[in-house]
Amino acid sequence: MRNKFFYILGMALMMPALLMGQPKWYKKAAKAVFTLKTFDSKGQMIASCNGFYIDADGKALAAYAPFKGAYKAIIIDASGKQNNVSLILGANEMYDVVKFKVDTKKAQPLTMVPADAGDDSKVWLIGYPAGNTQTCIEGTVNKSETVAGEYKYYTISMENREGFDCCPIADSDGRLIGIMQPGGTGGKVYALSARYAESLIIKGLSVNDPALKAIGIKKDLPDDPQQAILTLFISSSSSDTLAHAGIVDDFIAKFPTLPDGYVSRAHLEVTKNRFEDADADMAKAIEVAEKKEDIHYNYARMIYNHLLTSTNPYEAWTYDKAIGEADAAYAANPMMAYRQLKAQILYSNVKYQEAFDIYQTIINSREANADIWFEASQCKSALNDTTAQMALLDSCIATFSKPYLKTAAPYILARANAQIIAKKYRAAVADLTTYEGLMQTEVNANFYYRRHQAELEGRMFQQALNDITKCTELEPTNTFYMAERASLLIRVSMIDDAIEQANEIVKTDADNSDGYLFLGVAQCIKGNKTEGVANLKRAKDMGDNQAQSLIDKYGK
Repeated sequence: MRNKFFYILGMALMMPALLMGQPKWYKKAAKAVFTLKTFDSKGQMIASCNGFYIDADGKALAAYAPFKGAYKAIIIDASGKQNNVSLILGANEMYDVVKFKVDTKKAQPLTMVPADAGDDSKVWLIGYPAGNTQTCIEGTVNKSETVAGEYKYYTISMENREGFDCCPIADSDGRLIGIMQPGGTGGKVYALSARYAESLIIKGLSVNDPALKAIGIKKDLPDDPQQAILTLFISSSSSDTLAHAGIVDDFIAKFPTLPDGYVSRAHLEVTKNRFEDADADMAKAIEVAEKKEDIHYNYARMIYNHLLTSTNPYEAWTYDKAIGEADAAYAANPMMAYRQLKAQILYSNVKYQEAFDIYQTIINSREANADIWFEASQCKSALNDTTAQMALLDSCIATFSKPYLKTAAPYILARANAQIIAKKYRAAVADLTTYEGLMQTEVNANFYYRRHQAELEGRMFQQALNDITKCTELEPTNTFYMAERASLLIRVSMIDDAIEQANEIVKTDADNSDGYLFLGVAQCIKGNKTEGVANLKRAKDMGDNQAQSLIDKYGK
């Protein structure tokens, strides 16, 4: 009992001495420090560390590592009060720091220094306040290195203590200098400039930042409208539609006078068949937009795409309504793109001549590009005017300089197909060959079969044989291509090769009647009529309609 008495008395006498070493601003500054806890998507705790407020609205700093994989975070201040982390405001994984917003009406922040501290500066490490224990440690800046252009990374001579990671470091006046980082040893600790951490912001491209994507907690939108629009655009191509919808709602809340959020939400509503809501959002977008022509154009495209693709039609969205929006865009700003869209809508509504008349207007204005010439040619094709169609395709391709680049390839292919329909087979083969040179390894067996057919019609047999052989090389188990090759080999009197090819067919598919048919014909031509007729009969038994006439021919 006597020993216990003297122990208590000793501690009572020591406590004031410990507290006397703390600066006078400590108690106020310590109110900024809190405990942070993060949790995964299942509610399991990931980590716990310190953090602190840097403004009265709840802006705060802490280490990045505890946030990785986190879907929820809370803070607990010295009074025991708990608040949620509501927004991520910026992060840097390399420097292990994150800036975030705590859902609190009034925080007790630290005051930021106007400039980073220099070497030999006296500093104080402010720990989480816990009863009457000493949580403020004095140290000296031993070395400072420049990072990120204008900020400091500090090496500080200071007593090492557990539980101080991510705590603030202040100058002699209690102003915030840095955030302590893990890894201090041998009487040294390390700290990152708090000014650098405070400078972290969300930008338009941050939506693809791996460090931010690894955090499941809601991210802030950029304050700059153009950067926020960029975020909106990038997120629209994401497969995570739920995350995109959240960004859209945040955008509208933050920028209610910008049309981009309403247009984005309208597109989302269309995917959910909520067309009336989409209409309302597009009307709101038109109302707030400065450049209303852009919104009218987007509205017209939205309706047009719905008409082309939807299996759930919306009665109010008609071709006439789409045309009306395209006309409204053009009336506000007479751009070619708006006229072109109207022509596209008319074409889809089977009003080919009206569509062509618009294309002709654009052509006469000398604003035509390859797409205009091509789309005009499609109108003439639908009107069965092949002469005009071909002339327009020629003009389309003439917009590209020789030697052609890959961008010309789709239009050259289109002209080749038109020439096949017009029975200009050799001209079609020339275009297809040009297309092959531009596309190189991207052409497939179907392409070579298409050119093979044109070459056959143009009586270009050797070229046709080369192409059908290419088909069998690209798809060696495709018996259709084998049969086509066998047929051509017989036609050009390459009988031994035809027999070899026919045998390959029946080897690949014993139930393929074409294999037995061409094998039988080739054998009969070769003089082996007995075996040849037998194979023709096998083809007949398999249901081949040509076999009987060939049996009659060679079986005599």
